Amino acid sequence: MAVLTIRRFPDPVLKEKVLPVEKIDGEILELIKNMADTMYAAPGIGLAANQVGILKRVIVVDVDDKLMAFINPEIVWYSDEVEEGEEGCLSVDPDIHVMVPRSTKIKLKAKNEKGEDIELEAEGLLARALQHEVDHINGIIILDRTSPEERKKALRELANKIRRI
Repeated sequence: MAVLTIRRFPDPVLKEKVLPVEKIDGEILELIKNMADTMYAAPGIGLAANQVGILKRVIVVDVDDKLMAFINPEIVWYSDEVEEGEEGCLSVDPDIHVMVPRSTKIKLKAKNEKGEDIELEAEGLLARALQHEVDHINGIIILDRTSPEERKKALRELANKIRRI
């Protein structure tokens, strides 16, 4: 197991819509373990494969001390109820947060590590984390989902941080 390098905005890999996983094999299972190690080391509650430079539809999330991995995840239903909440992103900067509107409930379809089709209904923080990570594998980051004012503020904070380094 290894801690991988997390790609940071504006790395172009973060804007890529990634490819489906055709075969769940040892390479994919090792990727999941390494992504989990990376997410925990960051620390974060979710990570998508393209955040570590791998263009595959794989995400991991851990909400309430329960690691979950999803292969080829797709959100097939969003509730009409939307809630704005503060989000950070390991690929933007863990210390920079913006307000992002998300559906309060979702339904996700994916494959698990055994290759079985699964369906999961989620709400609350888990629904938010899954939407965030599925956005990543579709080439969308939180700066794309927030208001123009929040985006400008976050980019200013990021630029100021970079200048101090």
